[in-house]
Amino acid sequence: MTAPDTDVRDQGAVLAFLDERVRGGAETKRIDTHISIVYLEPGRVLKIKRAVRLPFLDCSTLEKRKHACEEELSINRRHAPQIYRRVIPITRGADGPEIDGNGPVIEWAVEMARFDDSKTFDHLARAGSITPELAEMFANVLRHSHEQAERSDGATWLPSIAKIIDRNTAKFRGQAALAHDAVERLDRLSHQRLAETRPLLQRRASRGLVRRCHGDAHLGNVVLIDDKPVLFDAIEFDPVIATTDILYDLAFPLMDLVHFNLNDAANRLLNRTIETSWSDCADALRPLPLFLSMRAAIRSHVLFTRSEQARDEVESAAEAKSYFELALRHLEPARPSLIAIGGKSGTGKSVLARDIAARIAPLPGAVILRSDVIRKQLFGVDPLMKLPEAAYAPDVTERVYRTLAERARQIAADGFSVVVDAAFLREAERRDLTSEARKTEADFRPLFLDASLAVRLERIGSRKGDASDATAGVATLQDGYDVGRLDWPLVDASGSPAETLRRSLARLGPR
Repeated sequence: MTAPDTDVRDQGAVLAFLDERVRGGAETKRIDTHISIVYLEPGRVLKIKRAVRLPFLDCSTLEKRKHACEEELSINRRHAPQIYRRVIPITRGADGPEIDGNGPVIEWAVEMARFDDSKTFDHLARAGSITPELAEMFANVLRHSHEQAERSDGATWLPSIAKIIDRNTAKFRGQAALAHDAVERLDRLSHQRLAETRPLLQRRASRGLVRRCHGDAHLGNVVLIDDKPVLFDAIEFDPVIATTDILYDLAFPLMDLVHFNLNDAANRLLNRTIETSWSDCADALRPLPLFLSMRAAIRSHVLFTRSEQARDEVESAAEAKSYFELALRHLEPARPSLIAIGGKSGTGKSVLARDIAARIAPLPGAVILRSDVIRKQLFGVDPLMKLPEAAYAPDVTERVYRTLAERARQIAADGFSVVVDAAFLREAERRDLTSEARKTEADFRPLFLDASLAVRLERIGSRKGDASDATAGVATLQDGYDVGRLDWPLVDASGSPAETLRRSLARLGPR
């Protein structure tokens, strides 16, 4: 086995050799992370593991770095086969290091296809280019990753949570940029939330919701290739770190979008995940703030470490502090809201629900419950599949509204706001939800949208790829409905979505 000091000298020679290649080419550059050095060449990427031993990984010897490279290739080919090529040796030649030479191996690298690094999601986020629609696409990618992931009994995941919190706290206690009281408050709130949710986390583990996930799905590890999000750079060096609750994996990109003030995209990522995986997410909202806080704290930890290693100390330290502050925000108590949006077909309820959900505390916004989607779920069909007329019988509709109320009560009890999107054309439906809302700790804030039949017919006629089965005939029939006594605030929804949002926010008040 090679001695560690020899390893360090050999790696230094390899890095000097590759640095010289960078200086000699306009299309080449070096990127440093706290555990790797990445060289971007015109036709490929070489990624070298740092010769370091950290609390969470050991790459201090050549043999261990080779193993880490092989593991990275194996793990990441599942997510991005179009990126990851092979493990390549760097050898000692007569005139110095050689890439894939015939001499003794002095370093190992992962060879990857080079992609447009301006298309990674962190770059897109800084440019404000991650749309809600792109966030929904990424939700589908992440869900597919979780469906394919190996399941675990949670035996290593559950004990690791407290250790992650403690490791972050130890790092923060050594940072002059952080107030002592804030560090201790984050530590206290984190352990408190963990104690409260531990039985739930154990139940989720027993249901197979702890899996070998990507493990490091922050925005810098997602790239747009052929207009599709692709995950790369999954954790390979420690399966224990990567084996987590699937909602903890989701929490990383979700938190990162909030960090970049892309609340609309973050909320759409959350809601797309919940809509397509309700059975996996129904009991996950209570620990989600802890997961979001831990992810922000980990990002802060990494950035503080990077600031100590690299030249951009001031910039990395400032960003590390902002992530720390976000970690604390996710655990600060916030009273949830239960917002109901009623109105006839074509008044724009679903558009308003999406627009308003991202603007409702606590982070990352409200969960949307849409009657059209729940009706499809009750029948076990895709949201875009049209249901027969029998699916709209009074007893079915009663079941839909009962499910809406039950789920809304559960979400509010978990501390999250909820937006209920349904017609609520019957006085009894509005009265029942109002009664259910009073049983929660949430602020009940209903709205009822109004628009002329002509406006509603035009909107229904322009719908594409929507869960609603409402037709022009349904809208015309509804025009003659007597909605009874209406004690919910009435909002003129005849204008643009932006105008309806502005009017609705004004009726909801400052909360």
